[in-house]
Amino acid sequence: MINLPEIVTEKEIEDFFELISKNVKRLRTERNLSQLEVALSIGQKSSGFYANTENNAHGKHFNLLHLLKLSKLFDVKMEEFFKE
Repeated sequence: MINLPEIVTEKEIEDFFELISKNVKRLRTERNLSQLEVALSIGQKSSGFYANTENNAHGKHFNLLHLLKLSKLFDVKMEEFFKE
């Protein structure tokens, strides 16, 4: 087995997901949308999953399809989710 160096630390991964969630929440609140409204708009049946992803709870994270749908809903480029 090859011993490869760690490319990304767990902390960096956690920070990355938190950045995305923070930006999604900011964009949602700027548009005065509820978590339920956004959840239903991106194909979720309830706000539970969406709330967990927006708050990084229970290991839930937005995936690329979620971000694509959110970018269309918020009328922003995908890169907006990755801004510091």
